This record gives sequence, structure tokens and C-alpha cells, in this order.
Amino acid sequence: MIRRFAEKDAQEVAALIGETLRISNRKDYPEEYITQGIALFTPEYVMQRAGWTHFYVVCENEKIIGCGAIGPYWDKTDESCLFSIFVLPEYQGRGYGRLIMETLEQDAFFLRAKRIEIPASITACEFYRQFGYDFKDGIAETDEEGHYKLEKFRVPDATD
Repeated sequence: MIRRFAEKDAQEVAALIGETLRISNRKDYPEEYITQGIALFTPEYVMQRAGWTHFYVVCENEKIIGCGAIGPYWDKTDESCLFSIFVLPEYQGRGYGRLIMETLEQDAFFLRAKRIEIPASITACEFYRQFGYDFKDGIAETDEEGHYKLEKFRVPDATD
């Protein structure tokens, strides 16, 4: 089941992100990077992000096992950005990340956008590329935060 984030989810989502960073991203990033990421994603930070994005959680029974958000790219109305896409390590490879991506790509922030960007970790880069995201301006190098800048251009349909 996937649903919109609720305030009561903040602690569990922060813990999910921390665990995923600690386990899944360990092979691609130094310990300092992981520690900084975990320190950033506090329940308060998650709440703040949920305040200006459409934030979703995936649940199995009552347990939150994944999350993802989409919001405006800066103040632009024709560009959006994907954020905070994480799936607990023991649930990865079972289609939950795909479910999150499909949900985000049906959201109003996606449908209004001509271009969607995602700051992709080294760990998740190839996952996002499966959905048609490619290196922004053809630059296949990480930025100062250790992310690839990926983007996708949305082709308007007849309802646009």
C-alpha cells in the first residue's frame, strides 16, 4: 500500500532513511558522508520536506518500508524534482522502488512539469536511469554533494 505521508510517520521515516543510508549506501560512500546524511534526515527535517512536497510512504502491514517525494524545482512551475526516495534494504528488489517511482510520476507536480530533476546517489543512479532519467547536460560526474544530477523531459499528452 502506498499513501501520503502523515505527521505521525516522521520518526519512522527518519529511521528508515538512516538504516538505508547505513546499509545500502555504505559501498559507495565514506562513513563521514553516511553519518552526515543520517544527521540531516531527522524527523523534523522529514516534516519540513513533507511540508512543501507531496511525500509518500509505502507500507507493508503497518510498517513503513519505503518513501519518496516530489516537489517544485526551486520556484518554477514547469519543473519539478524528486526527493528522499528510499526503500529499506531487506525490501529492495521487490518492486517497491518501482511503485514509488510510478506514484511520483502520476503526481500533480510531475504532470505539470516539462522537466523533472533528481539528485541521485551513486547507489541509486542506475535505478533511476531505468525510468528514463539521464545525466543533466550529459555530465556523468557527481557534484560536490556526491550526487549525480539526473533529469527527464516529460512529453505533454493530449490532456496538457
